[in-house]
Amino acid sequence: MTELRNVEADLSRFRARVLVAGIAVVVCFLLVLSRLVYLQVVRHDDLLEQAESNRTAIVPVVPNRGLILDRNGIVLASNYSAYTLEVTPSKVTDLEQTIDALSQVVEISQRDRRRFKKLREESKSFESLPLRTRLSDEEVAKFAGQHYRFPGVEIKARLFRSYPYGELASHVIGYIGRINQTEKEKLDDSDDAANYRGTDYIGKLGVEQSFEAQLHGITGVDSMETSAGGRAMRRLASNPATPGNTVKLALDIKLQHMVEELFGERRGALVALDPKTGEILAFVSKPTFDPNLFVEGIDQESWQALNESIDKPLLNRALRGTYPPGSTYKPFMALAALETGKRTPEQTIFDPGYFMFGGHRFRDDKEGGHGNVDMYHSIVASCDTYYYMLANDLGVDTIHDQLQRFGFGELTGIDIFGEVRGLLPSTAWKRKAYKKPEQQKWYAGETISLGIGQGYNNFTMLQLASAVGTLANNGVKMKPHLVKEVMDIITHAPTTTEHESVGEVIAKAANIAVIKHAMVGVNLEGTSSASFRGAPYTSGGKTGTAQVVQIKANEKYVASKMEERFRDHALFTAFAPAEDPKIALAIIVENAGFGAKYSAPIARRVIDYWLLNQYPSLEDIEAVKKGMAPAPIGKPRTVAELPWPPGAPVAPVAPASAASAPAKTASAASPGR
Repeated sequence: MTELRNVEADLSRFRARVLVAGIAVVVCFLLVLSRLVYLQVVRHDDLLEQAESNRTAIVPVVPNRGLILDRNGIVLASNYSAYTLEVTPSKVTDLEQTIDALSQVVEISQRDRRRFKKLREESKSFESLPLRTRLSDEEVAKFAGQHYRFPGVEIKARLFRSYPYGELASHVIGYIGRINQTEKEKLDDSDDAANYRGTDYIGKLGVEQSFEAQLHGITGVDSMETSAGGRAMRRLASNPATPGNTVKLALDIKLQHMVEELFGERRGALVALDPKTGEILAFVSKPTFDPNLFVEGIDQESWQALNESIDKPLLNRALRGTYPPGSTYKPFMALAALETGKRTPEQTIFDPGYFMFGGHRFRDDKEGGHGNVDMYHSIVASCDTYYYMLANDLGVDTIHDQLQRFGFGELTGIDIFGEVRGLLPSTAWKRKAYKKPEQQKWYAGETISLGIGQGYNNFTMLQLASAVGTLANNGVKMKPHLVKEVMDIITHAPTTTEHESVGEVIAKAANIAVIKHAMVGVNLEGTSSASFRGAPYTSGGKTGTAQVVQIKANEKYVASKMEERFRDHALFTAFAPAEDPKIALAIIVENAGFGAKYSAPIARRVIDYWLLNQYPSLEDIEAVKKGMAPAPIGKPRTVAELPWPPGAPVAPVAPASAASAPAKTASAASPGR
């Protein structure tokens, strides 16, 4: 029997299914709608930013580094742009093989390989490192055609630092180098972290390091549209970088060049400054080095040659080299005697050629002695015995307290990093310096040699020049500084370094006058008179000879029988003109011997340059290098006639007036201490 379908039941079930399906569709639609609302409304800003970041990239724009100029506007450090061939080690499978293959396309020297190896050791594998710099357009084109063969290798345009005069004033200017890991971590923790995005190089020494904040500039940004593969397509927006400010030094680079020429191959240092302002006019350390070696990353061989050289060319001798001051210390000892009342200018001592103390014979530099000596002649003739006795009368702690006021054993506060304190001894210092009780005790015999600038005394030429400048400036101590002003790159407004006095007048005017008068006598009739004979100005000075090794009581110092590096140092201090000093200086020529023979002649040329606008003749320069010309010889040039840059054709020389004609060469006086 045929079963009849229940139509009503079928319709009811159908309607239920349609209702369920409809509800499901509505729910799905609502879910989609809510998701759209969430994405389009709630997360609109966030997703728009993500979309933009997928489409664009923010690229830091490294600023041009600021210029460094000398006091007359001569450029000492600038920038140039060039192409570099860079490798990211983490993206290269076989680095050596890749470099070998690259050398078939672009010339890669052994020095390039060594430098790259040193950079790899100092950097992380994901950093892009320069393999070759300063590629020519032809080399760039060659590589572009072969680029597909070298994943992880790119051509980049970079700015490079340039030091146009190479080794000249390198310790002052300093150099830039690649940011190492320690510096990177320090920058990341500083407020300047964002400003160093994209920057690979930073100041490492000298003004480049100390004025990094002023020279670096402000990093800009470019907003670039990128393809799906990350390739830049076009610039959407740009916030340009602000170049670094211009740093102008007080240094006169022509004066600096002259002094470095006069030193020749000899080692030593010279600091010349304006005693009234503290501006440093010359800051010489010999030997020097070429800062351009560091710009692209120095190779291991060059670094080793500099770092392991017995001459220590990387040592800034003017700032960090410490030496016994020798007899240049005597004027300050004499002033201490006047200030404490231990001596009067007229008081005399008898010098038999030695001073006996505790059974030890302290010898004078003059065989047979100087006879009766007052304060004036003790400085002019550089009598050791006078100062042996004086040191014994003063005592080490009084010497310390009196000489410390002039900055001996203290930091001057110069505006570049790395200055050392030197050593002005005292009983308190010795107790701290040594561990054993017998070493901590100060022995009376140790005081005697302090009087002639020997013993534990060790100071920098910067300290000595600052002390002489203070004396020349009638006891007013000025803070020395290398930077004259910083010029804003946008407004061109200069921020001038203040001429800052340090403390009050540190000695009585009458006592200072006695010492200055005696120092004038040194150059007129004393140990350095041969160097200053014929000078059309009056100057004060003091020669000095500092022992490197101690000579036994029964031995005599004979330079020719000693190894060169064990011979005495030659020192000289000076100021001029005596009545109104505009320059003060301190110089040391290492292992040269007598200050009168080797240091005073250089000082004479420095003062002639500054006061008379004279530059020594070529003949004179060669003679000074050999210690054979106390006073200038030949026809001096004016500073304007000096070929500049060095090596340029010589400018025609105008006839010299009678007033500027050089004096006849004087015979050398007996070298003194």
